[in-house]
Amino acid sequence: MQPLFRRLALSPRHTSALKFRHFRLISSTSRVMAAPKKHARSESQTHDDYIDVASALKHPSTKRAKQIDADTPYEHLVELADQTRAKDVKPRNVLHWFRSKDIRQDDNKGLHAAAKKAKEGNGSLITMYLFSPKDMEWHGTSPARSDFILQSLRLLKTQLEEKNIPLAIVVAEERGTKTQKVMEFVKENDVSHVYANMEYEVDELRRDVSVAKQVLEEKEVAFEVLHDQTVVIPGTLTTGAGGPMKVFTPFHKAWLAETKSNPGLLDTVPPPPGNDKSAQTTFKSLFSTEVPSLPESKQYSSAEDRTRLRELWPAGTEAGMSRLQTFLETKVGPYAAHRSEPARDPSSRLSPYFSSGIISIRSVLQKTLAHNKNKQFDAGDRGIASWVRELVFREFYRQVLLTTPHTSMNLPQNLKFDFVAWEDDDEGWRKWCEGQTGVPFVDAGMRQLNAEAYMHNRLRMNTSSYLSGNLLIDYRKGERYFAEHLVDWDMANNTQGWEPSYTIFNPVSQAEKCDPEGEYIRKWVPELKDVKGKAVFAPSERLGKAEFEKLGYPRPHVEYSASAKRAKERYKRDLAEADP
Repeated sequence: MQPLFRRLALSPRHTSALKFRHFRLISSTSRVMAAPKKHARSESQTHDDYIDVASALKHPSTKRAKQIDADTPYEHLVELADQTRAKDVKPRNVLHWFRSKDIRQDDNKGLHAAAKKAKEGNGSLITMYLFSPKDMEWHGTSPARSDFILQSLRLLKTQLEEKNIPLAIVVAEERGTKTQKVMEFVKENDVSHVYANMEYEVDELRRDVSVAKQVLEEKEVAFEVLHDQTVVIPGTLTTGAGGPMKVFTPFHKAWLAETKSNPGLLDTVPPPPGNDKSAQTTFKSLFSTEVPSLPESKQYSSAEDRTRLRELWPAGTEAGMSRLQTFLETKVGPYAAHRSEPARDPSSRLSPYFSSGIISIRSVLQKTLAHNKNKQFDAGDRGIASWVRELVFREFYRQVLLTTPHTSMNLPQNLKFDFVAWEDDDEGWRKWCEGQTGVPFVDAGMRQLNAEAYMHNRLRMNTSSYLSGNLLIDYRKGERYFAEHLVDWDMANNTQGWEPSYTIFNPVSQAEKCDPEGEYIRKWVPELKDVKGKAVFAPSERLGKAEFEKLGYPRPHVEYSASAKRAKERYKRDLAEADP
């Protein structure tokens, strides 16, 4: 399977209302307008390190992106963390700082290290979650994901309270106050050591760099950041020349070899032991902080939607591990043969739990290994081998994010694609969002997304390919739309999935292969539920005019072959002229 469109979703620096002033698509006749030989990029103005495209889409210049890639915030954080970790500080109260990617007490490396350190002194283990509503705005986090995180925090807070461990919610109303809020909490609660798990996105790395610098100025505070999101630390699987692997297949082989030769990589750590009951009194104000409600902009459209989506995506570690057990018992066997058939719903549906760190990758792989009778992941059950391969993609994408940090800054991995003259097709954009493009497989995927805050991976590939390859609309608009709707949005997993490519999927042949009976289409596009046979894949072409018009379903907004040809020609021309 091509990895190009597998991980969809979003970069943080753009809005779904983005406007471009490039060449328009003539939709009424499904024809495309030939672009002039010469073109100008979208109007922009320089502001600090960023280029403001049409006053809506912000990202660094490509030259600035290269500088960031050459001198990454991750390298700065590692250097600073080495210094802060090495400080000789006597343990007092020890803090674990939860992030939105480790909302669990089981097999949490940062939390485990904090608990061990707390036992070395006479203080207590305390925990904190930094709630930044403006970050939710900045990153476009969906209502479903925002609520999923907050619901899981409530469950975690209760679990920790039963062990006399407070989980304090610290609110940073402005994004620029996050370091200040953390350091104020550290000082107010006499914290000697701060532990946290590593996040690999540029914004989060820069935040931790800022905190580390502040900690260095404090004599009696230490700060340690641990790798927890992956089995193999990103950046450590390298090529023969010593550089990080950038191609998935050799990465996958190296990952399998590494976990086979070093099975300890899958070892888990226990949840923290409890504090003395006196902590309930000492930290009464921390225990009394409440998990906030959803910000106004992140509210569900209705109470019915909230109830339905909460039932579809139950919060918490227990729910995630229960879902894993069901998958291993009922779905993983035929997974290799049917993973690309969305009508079967073959996926584990664990992605929201992974993206928020509600379950750990090591715990999942341990249970998977046991289910495989302790055979290696590439031996024994073919379904397990196929599914674990999908999980390794998650690790690979974090390596890409870490080693090419500009991909988390609203820029394509191949910087030349930033010079493409995208179309300004408002009607096509609206139809794509609503699942009204006239292409059944694409429309079914978009309607599933809008209804479930989720979409099968095969549809993620097809809907993203259609937007950038057939409608020739800037892929970053699609990234943002996915961010604003997916419950499992994850920048590392999704940014690479939206990477523009010369590969443009044919949604009709894809549907015929992956939805051979048309069940998925008929479920999500009810206008076509009574269409017989293969006509369901392309009804405007395969039904008579009168029969088609009775369906109440639109004709295709663009014709596949002509629009795909247009995109490839545009890419070829613009990339040839690009000077990143």
